[in-house]
Amino acid sequence: MDIKDLTAEMNTFVGAMGWYREDSPLAQKPRNIAISLALEAAEVLEHYQWGEAARPEALAEELADVALYLLQLAYLTGIDLEQAIMDKLAVNYRRFGPQAP
Repeated sequence: MDIKDLTAEMNTFVGAMGWYREDSPLAQKPRNIAISLALEAAEVLEHYQWGEAARPEALAEELADVALYLLQLAYLTGIDLEQAIMDKLAVNYRRFGPQAP
C-alpha cells in the first residue's frame, strides 16, 4: 500500500462518516485538520512525558492518527505528499548529508 492508497482509505472513512458534507458539524477544512494534526502530535509526546519508553500499541495508535491527519491535510490542500517528501529529502541531503543517490 502506498500514500495514494492510504489517502483513498482515509477519504473513504471520512466520507462514510459524513464529515466532508457542507453541513457537517466536524468541518474538514485545512485549518481544522492542521489543528487536529498538532493535537495528535502532542498526544505522541504524552507517551514520553514521564519516561524514555512508550507502550508500542498505544504509540502506534497515536502515530496512525498523526499520519491520517497528515494525509488528509495534504489531500485538502492539493499537495502531492509523496513528491513533497522526496523534494524535502533532496533538500536535507544538500543541507546535512552526502550527495543524494
